[in-house]
Amino acid sequence: WKRILIVCFAFLMMYLISFIIDPFSPYWGNFFKRDWTKVSRDLATSFIFCFIVSEVSILISNRFNQSVPWTNYPGKRFTIEIFLNLFVILAVQLIINFFKSRMNGKPLTFGFGPGGSVEEARGMIQWLVVSTIIALFIVGIHIGNYLISNWKNEALKASELKQVALDAELQSLKLQIDSHFVFNNLSVLSETILKDQMLGYAYAENFSRIYRYLLLNAKKDIITLEQELKFLESYRFLIEHRFSNGVQFHISADESSKNLYMPPLTLQLLVENALKHNKTNRKEPLIVRISTDNAQTLTVENNMLPIAKVQDSFGIGLTNIKRRYQLLSKRPVEISKANNCFKVTIPLLKL
Repeated sequence: WKRILIVCFAFLMMYLISFIIDPFSPYWGNFFKRDWTKVSRDLATSFIFCFIVSEVSILISNRFNQSVPWTNYPGKRFTIEIFLNLFVILAVQLIINFFKSRMNGKPLTFGFGPGGSVEEARGMIQWLVVSTIIALFIVGIHIGNYLISNWKNEALKASELKQVALDAELQSLKLQIDSHFVFNNLSVLSETILKDQMLGYAYAENFSRIYRYLLLNAKKDIITLEQELKFLESYRFLIEHRFSNGVQFHISADESSKNLYMPPLTLQLLVENALKHNKTNRKEPLIVRISTDNAQTLTVENNMLPIAKVQDSFGIGLTNIKRRYQLLSKRPVEISKANNCFKVTIPLLKL
């Protein structure tokens, strides 16, 4: 329906603008006095012209929506689209006039060569003005259509992202009140205080930092990698003291990567996923490696020590992470299993 609308709009505008520019032209006075076959041929030719121009303009617009989007290069895009539309209009009109002259047995002069007339020259100039205005109108339609579609997509993404963030917030609240999580850590805290009061104090401090982080950041769409790593340090402290040498962490992050962004709780969910599906024992520890690279990605990988029965988890896992990245970035989350290693690679984002 958009194609039909643009064709009809161009067709009506061509006649309307031509009439407004020169309403006293003999062309309008004799328009319906001519033979009906000539009138029909004139209207059909104009409609074909508008159809070709409209279809080509849609093709041009779709072609440049990816390479030269309006939101990033408005001036460049406007210049390119106007120039190409004018070129197409001139080319199509030249071809149509050529065939008309052949059918009428007259040379193609446009009023400027031998045998041309002042009326033809004026008509040619008028047609150039009309074509330019039509090209501007068509480009305006494409701009409006693109901006409206883009606005709808962004609104839809924002709505879905809000829903995913609410899911993450709900799960983080479950983590805060999860009886197993609280009981296990309080048990470890009690034992630690009896053995070493300073270590017990450090354990309680990291325990409180986790809750503070969840309360402050669960509602956010993105945070810096540096903030996420600081939270992971507290989470890691609890895990390492709870499982002793059954879990080992190897973290290597470039300083330049720490200013990039990611969804909050991503690292906690990935570490929790590793703990959920694997054994943790001192003889054969679960090793979690977290690293960044020059491609602005972060990799979380662990050796695979599968357990017979997967325990219930208070996290939302890989599904939520993938959904968030589908809304935040065109770069996908990559998950792989090879050589007894489970690896998740996530893109780091720029504002």
